Amino acid sequence: MKTPEKILHKLKREGSMTAKKLAEDLSMTTMGARQHLQTLEEDGMIESFDVRVKVGRPNRHWSLTEKGHSYFSDRHGDLSVQVIEAVEELFGTEGLQKVAQDRENKTFTRYQAHLADKHSLKEKLETLTQLREQEGYMAELIATDSGYTLVENHCPICKAAERCPTFCQSEINIFQRLLGDNYQIERSEHIINDERRCVYLIKEK
Repeated sequence: MKTPEKILHKLKREGSMTAKKLAEDLSMTTMGARQHLQTLEEDGMIESFDVRVKVGRPNRHWSLTEKGHSYFSDRHGDLSVQVIEAVEELFGTEGLQKVAQDRENKTFTRYQAHLADKHSLKEKLETLTQLREQEGYMAELIATDSGYTLVENHCPICKAAERCPTFCQSEINIFQRLLGDNYQIERSEHIINDERRCVYLIKEK
């Protein structure tokens, strides 16, 4: 992966960053990082903004633009939307709901097979995170004082979910079915709501 691509991936996964932090994480000079950032900004992939600090000059941060986020979009998104619209036109809303339910059931069955030999919540969530990462969700698991946070920095089915919100509800349904009724799952951030990522808070009831 070339350096500009690495920078885009870092900003996608971690949000806005300074040139200095990018340089440290990518083992390069700050000047080199700034040169790549400037090129990406000229291409419309990223934008900069200043963050005030208590002492000294403001820190300049860099983040993805809409064009930058679209770099990671599902390449089959337009086709998915067309298929969804065709299903709804031919079979109505009820037919579309059946398609969404079928997808949910098949995804649950596949995930359940991978979690079959996992007993603790930690093991289950680590495996689930790996599965989501493999599917392009840029997933990461964070332990918190109250439980766990599952972060998905990208949604490879975003266009389809915008057209059929049932797909988004299916995500929570699948997680709940996998973990059981002893756990509470709450989505605190949502890409569909123009937020940078989807975040799920998971804790015991």
